[in-house]
Amino acid sequence: MPGLPPEHQRPSLRTVAMPADANPSGDIFGGWIMSQMDLAGAIFASYRVKGRLVTVAVESMAFHLPVFVGDQVSCYCKLKRTGTTSIAVHIETWVRRKQAAKQYLKVTEATYTYVSVDQNRRPVALERYE
Repeated sequence: MPGLPPEHQRPSLRTVAMPADANPSGDIFGGWIMSQMDLAGAIFASYRVKGRLVTVAVESMAFHLPVFVGDQVSCYCKLKRTGTTSIAVHIETWVRRKQAAKQYLKVTEATYTYVSVDQNRRPVALERYE
């Protein structure tokens, strides 16, 4: 899926895939990618919601292409929906291959749902930033 990442948008998270994140063949573990996406979604949601958020669901995870050691990994977030206690964030993960500085590829996408919780980890109504 070559192309350009979402226009007019800064990534919520950008990092480089390192050897410790890969299997012996040099492919990055899917769990590492999911973790980066979870961090990106939480960062994105935290700019919209006051208080603590926890991840409660991942919907429609799709791995389109592999990620390799040395790839620059960027996660782009978009608000999908909000509820009384929850916020759903659609996350696209794109890479810039280390060999091709101008080649961007969408490698993964999913929707993560976060719930606002109190100090006892019980759901509470979202307090939105104005």
